[in-house]
Amino acid sequence: MTQAILIVDDDPAQRRILEEVVNRDGYRAIPVDGGAAALEYLEGPAGADISLVILDLVMPGVDGLEVLKRTHPSKPNLPVIVLTAHGGIETVVNVMREGAADFVVKPVSPERLHVSIRNALKVNALTGEISRLQKRQHGRLTFGDLIARSPAMDQVIRLGKRAAQSNIPILIEGESGVGKELIASAIQGEGERAGKPFITVNCGAIPENLVESILFGHEKGAFTGASDKHAGKFQEASGGTLFLDEIGELPLDIQVKLLRALQQGEVDPVGSKKPVKVDIRLISATNRDLLQMVKEGSFREDLYYRLNVFPIHVPPLRARKEDVPDLIAHFIRRLAAEEGKDVVGLSQTALDMLCAYDWPGNVRQIENTVFRAIVLCDGETLQVSDFPQVASMVKGYEDEAMPRAHAPAAPAAPAFAADDDGTVSFVSRNHAPAQTHTLADFARSNFADGISITDEAGNVRKLEDIEAEMIRLAIDKYKGHMTEVARRLGIGRSTLYRKVRDLGLEVREN
Repeated sequence: MTQAILIVDDDPAQRRILEEVVNRDGYRAIPVDGGAAALEYLEGPAGADISLVILDLVMPGVDGLEVLKRTHPSKPNLPVIVLTAHGGIETVVNVMREGAADFVVKPVSPERLHVSIRNALKVNALTGEISRLQKRQHGRLTFGDLIARSPAMDQVIRLGKRAAQSNIPILIEGESGVGKELIASAIQGEGERAGKPFITVNCGAIPENLVESILFGHEKGAFTGASDKHAGKFQEASGGTLFLDEIGELPLDIQVKLLRALQQGEVDPVGSKKPVKVDIRLISATNRDLLQMVKEGSFREDLYYRLNVFPIHVPPLRARKEDVPDLIAHFIRRLAAEEGKDVVGLSQTALDMLCAYDWPGNVRQIENTVFRAIVLCDGETLQVSDFPQVASMVKGYEDEAMPRAHAPAAPAAPAFAADDDGTVSFVSRNHAPAQTHTLADFARSNFADGISITDEAGNVRKLEDIEAEMIRLAIDKYKGHMTEVARRLGIGRSTLYRKVRDLGLEVREN
């Protein structure tokens, strides 16, 4: 799913030119005629899908400056690039003051607009991520900051907002990776403890002999190695919220002390002679069936009922597929900006495949999958072949599981399939079988304009040797013009220079 860019101009010819430039860069252009139409679109339901606006300044009726004044207060994070034939200092100051991200004087070159769009989207992605991180750090994240448009999440948000209005203990249930900690953060950010400490403890990651000290604190000299006094997580969270993740992993003896701390509102630091009063909002989370653990005797029944006062179940991603496109688009924007890559979206076929996948690792798996695809991608649009692990597990996409070079088609190197009797059937682009050879005949053959895949002894050569020869041949063929070489090989120019350097090739660019 590519990012949508709204083009606002009253000149039909100018709109068509801008639309062509935007579409060629891999974005989805949405042209509208004039400022009034732009405001109507942005204020409508489709306005939430717009990632950037290219806005003409001088238009009859509602001009560009008026659009900026009415749009920026309600959509402060929407980047706007202003176009005008009059580039005076006063004009620049006015539009920048109203919230424009960039100012371009007509006639604008495609290269200049390309750079402006990329910079505005990258800055916006990073700014948005920084804003979310700051909100989360300061305990002010809200449900409006979460990506949760699916109907399956409506109940979660409704219960979360209701729970935020009191100090009732909350138990968030759900599979690993569904975003239980984000839900807990949003509950705090929507309540009266917003801005107060939000302390997270992963109960499954604490060594068993340190659980009591980490949760409740200890006095100096309380045990070997306790060289200083330590305030536990309960004291750190006092006045705010304590989030106990994977609560089912707590040892039974600590469960007893946790129950007392919740009932009495005080903790007993290790080695202390008197308890310490604490004021916390407790939110716990688990991906296990606590009721079953109670029946098995591995979790205290009285603690279970103390924690499970207000349960919230977060559905897995396979039950809220409507969120998948938005999550993928979010991670592409953020990770591409962080990695300095030119990826702007993914193909519709790739999106269909990702939406068909069940995502057993939930949101965490989506983030890691997109991260890998962006790091390995040399183009601007992610394809099915950039997600080989997912493709291998989704019916109908198995053939795309192996990554393919993004190179233009060449008559050489035909596709082939090996039969059980040791023959190789060469297949043309329309998949009609051509002539048949033995594997030995194929091994002795050459392809790709004279590059051999076998050495003098008939053994298959190393892939890096063949790649080096292919790059060397392309450099010679296109007389050292590296931009053309990179385009013909289907890789980025920086990637080409890196490979040339790693392979020790000498290049004389004409």
